[in-house]
Amino acid sequence: MDSHYDQVMKARSAADPSVSRLYFAYSTILDRAAFEEWRSQHSYDFFQLPEGKLAEALDVDLVYDFPSRWWGGRVAGLTDRPGKSLFGRLFEIRGQDWPILQHKEGVVTGMCIERPVRVRVEGQEMDAIAFTTAPRRASTEGAISPRFVEALVRGAQSAGLPADYIERLRRGEQG
Repeated sequence: MDSHYDQVMKARSAADPSVSRLYFAYSTILDRAAFEEWRSQHSYDFFQLPEGKLAEALDVDLVYDFPSRWWGGRVAGLTDRPGKSLFGRLFEIRGQDWPILQHKEGVVTGMCIERPVRVRVEGQEMDAIAFTTAPRRASTEGAISPRFVEALVRGAQSAGLPADYIERLRRGEQG
């Protein structure tokens, strides 16, 4: 268990269980095996990430703007980019489970923030929440982490994202 566990569990107990949120995931959380390992290491074995649906976030793109010591280089967040899009999965998350995602995505440590995104799922557009680099932590100095790009590709493959999009990730393309 890490030092954030108690903070997350307190937030869970205060959350409204009757409310759910739409979460657009586009990053390493899509690597199911890696997520399950993280979940176990942080004592969240009781939480199951739902199946989710293939989704396309509209008018945004990846930007490698967070220098990470753990990943050994910059990792990806989102940037507004009219006309561009990226793929991921859309999950409906119960209110009491949202703090677990906030922990996984780095909100608890101040690395990331929540941001709204417009997504297309099965031909319908809707609003969702994604996580991206906190502006005060953003930097484009240094190299992109090859290990992070490999994890993005594994996650995209695991999530069944389109093959041409996976190739774009493999090349490390950004907005």
